[in-house]
Amino acid sequence: MASQRRRALRGRVVYAILKVAGAVVRRLPLSAGRACGVALGELAWHVARRDRKRGIENIGIAFPDWPLERRRDTVRATFHHLGKAVFEILWMPNINRKNLGQHIDYIGFDKTLEQMRKGRSVIVFTAHCGNWECLAYGVGMASEGLPVSVLQRERNEADINRYISDLRASAGVHTIDRGSAGAAREMIQSMRRGGILAFLIDQNIRTESAKVPFFGKPALTPIGPAKLAIRTRALVVAGFVERQPNGRHLIRFHEPFEATGDPIELTAKMTQLIEEQIRNVPEQWVWFHDRFRERPKWDVSS
Repeated sequence: MASQRRRALRGRVVYAILKVAGAVVRRLPLSAGRACGVALGELAWHVARRDRKRGIENIGIAFPDWPLERRRDTVRATFHHLGKAVFEILWMPNINRKNLGQHIDYIGFDKTLEQMRKGRSVIVFTAHCGNWECLAYGVGMASEGLPVSVLQRERNEADINRYISDLRASAGVHTIDRGSAGAAREMIQSMRRGGILAFLIDQNIRTESAKVPFFGKPALTPIGPAKLAIRTRALVVAGFVERQPNGRHLIRFHEPFEATGDPIELTAKMTQLIEEQIRNVPEQWVWFHDRFRERPKWDVSS
């Protein structure tokens, strides 16, 4: 009982710190916030030795012809990228529908939006590429009030979940917690309403998964989103965000298509598009994740 109270108190403190930090960061120019993010990322590069080591190993699997120096430089740039992303998230409430075009560009989203206007349900497959919270925020802001939901794997820190969920909600995005009792019902309701239901499928997690090719190596990948898309006859589309050299974010959606066939084949197709996106901007993907881990309990490949 006492430990529960301590956790609850710690959670409230963390949430309060995030709110205060956000209030401070939003008063800074975005460029200054990003500079702070680079400094934070540089510190993490030196301190987070385990993540640094795993990142260098994983990028070696993906790009075996790269020399060690290039692998190290790319993983170091990934730390910097994620540091920037932290400060961008704190700054993000400054972005609204009036100034959206000053910060985010869109390619291909108009075709998905057209289908949403017709009442079609669209399942978006994406990954931890770029600032993925900017993807959720930017899509919510540009969706003309049409429903947008995302499924998230709950973090251990519930109050960070709450901060992120509140941020998304301010852009009109509803968050569904994967582990919650009502998650399945909420996803089905989302499909019935039309609009977008988005999934991140680039991580190896404790859920029904199948091995599909990822940088030439079999990697366990969740197949639930593909099964849901096929069962509900939704449209599917791959969508990504990447930070541009000028600091703007580019949200790019591929062509939507009807979900049919085998869920493992559909998952493999979406994973191939994720790999292509990572190859475009390798420093903007989370190389420290244990992507090729074996989880026999969740593997339904055979």
